[in-house]
Amino acid sequence: MTLVRDDVTSLYEQIATTLQLEIERGAYEPSGKLPSEAELSERFAVSRVTVRLALGKLTDAHIVERKQGKGTFATKRRLQHRLDVLRGFYESMAAQGARARMELLRMEECDLPPGLRQTFAADVSRCLYLERLHIVDDLPVAVAQTCMLPEASTIAREEAAAVPSYELLERLPGWRIADAEMTITAVSAAEDIATCLEVAPDAPLLVLRRTSRLADGRTCESTVFHIRPERFDLVVHSGLEARFTG
Repeated sequence: MTLVRDDVTSLYEQIATTLQLEIERGAYEPSGKLPSEAELSERFAVSRVTVRLALGKLTDAHIVERKQGKGTFATKRRLQHRLDVLRGFYESMAAQGARARMELLRMEECDLPPGLRQTFAADVSRCLYLERLHIVDDLPVAVAQTCMLPEASTIAREEAAAVPSYELLERLPGWRIADAEMTITAVSAAEDIATCLEVAPDAPLLVLRRTSRLADGRTCESTVFHIRPERFDLVVHSGLEARFTG
């Protein structure tokens, strides 16, 4: 972009706009580091004071962060996971252009945990247990602990390592996810979860609990997600018309 020097918009605001557009296009990935003040000053043919004002505007808007002795970095954009759409956590991240992947930590058939016996049908005593680490842009962001109906034990380990839960379940003959119930709370990270997510023990985490049912009404899976909150918004879109009565 060529700066318009007789424009009503100041030079530093024009530079800030240019840099913001470049950040949104991913021009400074993967490190997120912007050029130095001297490099930007030379590029735009302005003083370093003007560059500093532009970076200050971006810092105030939380678009960049300035790290002492390291430079200026694009702030990682926040991602959204909608709670009113039947879409898995992994699919939500991938759909927003994030580099999302999963790592399978555990997979085993086991007794249904006592806390879930009221969630599944009375005749369900066993489950397929999956524990997976969700990684976005090389950062561990969530641990998902999933119990599935024992019929899901036909799922191959290779599938469990790479395929989202809903897709796994709907690959089973006749299975279709019809609805899900979700609750959100916050906890301090337990030691094992903190290690997986590379956070300090007792660090604050979001906890999303999801119970999904098939078209025939059976509960087919129950998942607990422990989520690092720095980059995520859990969102609900309401289409209800507000009505007020006196």
